[in-house]
Amino acid sequence: MSEITADHSYLLRSAAELELTEARRQKAERIKCLGSPIQLTGNAIDIQIRGNYVWIAESAHVAKKIDLETGRTLQIYRGHHAPVTCLALYDKIPNSGDEKLLITGSWDKTFKIWDTDTKGLISTTAAHDDFVKTLLVVSPVKLLVSSSSDKIVKFWDLTDVLEKPPQPAGSVSAHSRPVECIAGIANADGTVTLFTADTMGVLKVWKLEREGGPRPRWRSILQDTLNHHRTRITEIIYDAGYIWTASSDETVQVVPYPPGSPDQKPSPPLMHPLPVRAILPLALSDLEEPYIVTGYGDVIRLYDVSTPSEPEVLGEIDAHWHDVTALRLWVQKSRTDDGRTRIEPWIISTSLDGTIRRWRFSELHDSKPDNPAGQSKATVIAPTPQPSGDAKDQVEITEEEERELAELMEED
Repeated sequence: MSEITADHSYLLRSAAELELTEARRQKAERIKCLGSPIQLTGNAIDIQIRGNYVWIAESAHVAKKIDLETGRTLQIYRGHHAPVTCLALYDKIPNSGDEKLLITGSWDKTFKIWDTDTKGLISTTAAHDDFVKTLLVVSPVKLLVSSSSDKIVKFWDLTDVLEKPPQPAGSVSAHSRPVECIAGIANADGTVTLFTADTMGVLKVWKLEREGGPRPRWRSILQDTLNHHRTRITEIIYDAGYIWTASSDETVQVVPYPPGSPDQKPSPPLMHPLPVRAILPLALSDLEEPYIVTGYGDVIRLYDVSTPSEPEVLGEIDAHWHDVTALRLWVQKSRTDDGRTRIEPWIISTSLDGTIRRWRFSELHDSKPDNPAGQSKATVIAPTPQPSGDAKDQVEITEEEERELAELMEED
């Protein structure tokens, strides 16, 4: 009887998977031109935007630099042996702000440092005993922080990184689940405030103090443990005295830190019908507007949070045919015929559907929650060419890796 029940459950799952696959196929055809998509070989897991360029960590074992205006791939960084999960930029000339060093982390348990002037590999560091999940650069103190599925957060000294690989400079091992999100800032006194969040929804706040000696070391002091999410925290941002978090518990929460007065009322969580994987608080951007963009399921949603106690959904776009993985702001600057600078804000979204999509902020702002812009004709920037490069150089993600990637994004 148990074998019959198991077979029946398998058939039900198979039927559901086939139905979902067909629904996604139909949706992919229906929205294939929305957001002027840039088609990738794999999936963009992490992205950073600088100027008119987007740097992506891709599941096809590579990192890329892509021109957001034309969609052309300008640089490809090969060398990892598994999906690239995260990236960060760091100064080649210390304290210059040039950000000409690219740091990439991967499922292959390493992080690599690249010279973006030459695309040359500078160093490879065997960093963790499991997947590297995220990287954080704290430039003022030459600190790199990495986290992993091995539940460990490690510190690395970036002094003289062109001459030698980053040196171990301490670690944190207080989490009981994989640490997938980190954020932090350098303080005026030389310390660092670090936030680490895991797949159980536990968020820890640390004070890092640099110790003396011939080799830089960072001592970690636990300041707080926050439990305002029920399960996995998918993104964390800290700025202007607030912690912004997204979670698989279908909420986005904004928490003042350090805490305010005892009578200060916390903002209500932003509720969603599905797990939230990405957040973009525009109040922290160059726009300085009281909006927050969130990504849940295939959908991008815009909130007005000018009155924190009464957040309002302004618009939605049914943007992708698979889950949104990241949201970033792109401020496009161009010259008009009379020589003036034209500035236009765009929301950049990435997804497990293998695309980067570009949305005018006005397009999202003018959409309606009960009639998403994804159901109407979207603004097309220009024809988007396929990424350049020889076909033989493009690394295809296998079907097994595709399933593993989706499962890893879903599970602990």
